[in-house]
Amino acid sequence: MSADAVYLVAGVALLVGVVLPALLDRLSLSVPMVLIGVGMLVGLLSLPVGTNLDPIDLRPTIEHVAELAVLVALMGVGLALDRPLSLRRRGSWRAWGATWRLLLVAMPLCIGAVFVLGHWVLGLAPAAALLLGAVLAPTDPVLAGDVQVEGPDIETTPEELDEEDEVRFSLTSEAGLNDGLAFPFVYAAIFLVTLGSPLEWGLQWLAWDLVGRVVIGVGVGWLVGRVLAALAFRAPARSLRTAETGEPLLALAAILGAYGAAEVAQGYGFLAVFTCAMTLRSLERSSEYHRHMHEVVERLERLMVLIILLFIGIELTRGVLDALDWRGIVAGLALILVIRPLAASLSLRLGVRREDDLCGLDRRERAVVAFFGVRGIGSVYYLAYALGQAEFPDARWLWSTVAFTIVASVVIHGVSVNPAMRWVERHRGPQAEVTST
Repeated sequence: MSADAVYLVAGVALLVGVVLPALLDRLSLSVPMVLIGVGMLVGLLSLPVGTNLDPIDLRPTIEHVAELAVLVALMGVGLALDRPLSLRRRGSWRAWGATWRLLLVAMPLCIGAVFVLGHWVLGLAPAAALLLGAVLAPTDPVLAGDVQVEGPDIETTPEELDEEDEVRFSLTSEAGLNDGLAFPFVYAAIFLVTLGSPLEWGLQWLAWDLVGRVVIGVGVGWLVGRVLAALAFRAPARSLRTAETGEPLLALAAILGAYGAAEVAQGYGFLAVFTCAMTLRSLERSSEYHRHMHEVVERLERLMVLIILLFIGIELTRGVLDALDWRGIVAGLALILVIRPLAASLSLRLGVRREDDLCGLDRRERAVVAFFGVRGIGSVYYLAYALGQAEFPDARWLWSTVAFTIVASVVIHGVSVNPAMRWVERHRGPQAEVTST
């Protein structure tokens, strides 16, 4: 295939990505499923001579493209969430109860279960097993659009927001926060392969990587968000008040500024971007400006998703699964079908005495939240990052297993998302009016 033909294929693929959401609205298919299929068709063609798509060779490029995609998605998620979160209001923290359970209980359980499965059952080296668990633990803010909130609601009071759809709120807020919270465990795997026994580095990891860098990331994100919010809505000069001039690219400045500042301060940039977006959203909630920023971010996110999913699809037909064996299949399917659902179900019921205290979720909604732990582009970034920091055993096997798990998640969750959401909505009260995607 000539270079000119590549432009043609890319143009057709972009067109497909634009029109697919409307066409697939009522079908048991998702946009990621179709885009991966298009990528596979492209991969079956003869690519230009010298084209190298090996993930080992392209690791730095893959890392940075996936990193940018996750950052854009996190900003979109933070702007889309309407439910307030205030340090001074205990009630706002309780309203995020399902989120904290999924983050602080379900995610560590998933990491631990994958580690035990990988090391003790499948025979992986400890560092590789821990890295696999850390890489696959976070749910994805990029590919989970079908089970997330749709965007900023500027016409409803904060007290009324999201009350009807705890499922979408729980999955969206979880995806926004757990990308950053997976980083300490990725570092633990790196330290295990580079520094040896946890006795040598465990305390420092606990104090700095697990706690200190999280606090810095959240703090920097909050500070950048406050500064940008003050600039956008309350700057002395009207020319500086971007909310009045209608310039939505402030969202992109927020992404780069929060991420860069947090990384320079040695905090977690992913957490900073999400916190920055939430802080921006917390000021002047009824402003149309939030919707404008979200629309810009959403379009950029769609373009990034298109590029990455096409690449994944192409690689499926050009060798990324060559190292996949029964161990990788078992690990991926076990995580999607057993480990995540059980861990999330346990986290949502742990310590709850009454049925009506289950974070606003009924039995069916808990089942959907537990099942839809979509794996995606965040896993690609974490794996590429870790392999750039240290030499892990079975690197190609890890690439194959992560690719298989992402595709399996896209297919399994993509086929089941519309029926599952319709099933939940049919059993809600007669006043619940939630639009299914």
